[in-house]
Amino acid sequence: MDEMCLSIGEAAGCVYKLLENGESNMANLKSHLKDNGYDQQMAFMAIGWLSREDKICMAKNGNSWSLRLK
Repeated sequence: MDEMCLSIGEAAGCVYKLLENGESNMANLKSHLKDNGYDQQMAFMAIGWLSREDKICMAKNGNSWSLRLK
């Protein structure tokens, strides 16, 4: 289980670094994580991690979601 938490934390760091450059939509974020070796499930866990830590804001725009740092 510790290895899984470490992987989620690393993926969350990858998401955070992407969002430091500005707002991103989910498709862009998942693509970025895929390019860094993470699958879609890990993307959702990383977003959950950052959300739980109150680091990101999410907004639904039509059929897509956008994310940004707080």
